[in-house]
Amino acid sequence: MPAGERPNDDRSYDERGEVPLGGYAVLAASFTSAAALFALTARRRGVRLPDRIPPWDVALLGGATFKASRLLTKDKVTSFLRAPFTRRTDDIPAGEVMDEPRGSGVRRAVGDLVSCPFCTSVWVAGALVGGYACAPRAARLVCAGLGAVTVADWLQYAWSWTEQNAEG
Repeated sequence: MPAGERPNDDRSYDERGEVPLGGYAVLAASFTSAAALFALTARRRGVRLPDRIPPWDVALLGGATFKASRLLTKDKVTSFLRAPFTRRTDDIPAGEVMDEPRGSGVRRAVGDLVSCPFCTSVWVAGALVGGYACAPRAARLVCAGLGAVTVADWLQYAWSWTEQNAEG
């Protein structure tokens, strides 16, 4: 075998053997179990699921999912939640940070989850949709609050952009 070439190892998912497949399986099983437990509990309590979800509620849930995911994965103030699983690599604009996962196994998998807004959004959406199914008025209120923060963020960006362009 030539120098630097690795043997063909069918047991490894990735070239460096760093992808925590077992940890991902634990997280996927946890999400699935939580969804099943929610469905079972909702059914036993007689929760009536909506016959349809209006498009504006989908937009409201989407905006809230976006903002909550960013808050959990990128906000400086929520760093304490990510710290056991991640390491800060950079401060980025708008009070956000870049974190990278650390450790191995489940710890690394959780680090991947809590440092990725796209990954976290599935979990956030699951929680918000569950809330919407059980207590739609309360869920709409929470989503409206998160949506208001999203709009405020965009207005902050627009204001900063306007100031920068006005100053030359």
